[in-house]
Amino acid sequence: MPLVTTGPERLMLNSMLDRNRRALIDTAQELSDADARRRLVASLTTPIGLIKHAAAAERIWFQRILLGLDESECDGYASPDDGTFLVADDETLADVIGEFERASERSRVIAADFELDDTKTHPRAGDVNLRFIYLVLIEDFARHAGHGDILREQIIASPATPAHSTARPRPATYSPPWRP
Repeated sequence: MPLVTTGPERLMLNSMLDRNRRALIDTAQELSDADARRRLVASLTTPIGLIKHAAAAERIWFQRILLGLDESECDGYASPDDGTFLVADDETLADVIGEFERASERSRVIAADFELDDTKTHPRAGDVNLRFIYLVLIEDFARHAGHGDILREQIIASPATPAHSTARPRPATYSPPWRP
């Protein structure tokens, strides 16, 4: 269950985005670096790649669109293409999680200086406001956390995963609705 279930809109949006950021990280926790890089689908989607992609999404929406920085001024990859999923050979899962956490923190700082109705222009979507940016990332990270859950389940169930692996099915971050 989300920690924040009532309150001002901005608090709710921040809380839900942070919840989905955490859910995405949780999908890769305790995986080895090798398992986090395993490609189980035809696309570039891997557990570590999903987190790398999310860090780029933070930079694209908050640094480039909201703040108006040029891609070269961003603190990491910020081009909306498949490169957002690419992880360098020398990057570990811990490195990529740290990158995502830093990008998320910078997004929080940037967003604090804007109102939900402040509008910027996205090159393809047209006019977008901060509220839309929150909503699109909440949706994006929730979807990718679902992808990550499925990949994690496949990795853990795979005969290629060592029996001594510390990875376990992740605890559900969603609780079914209360029923009387």
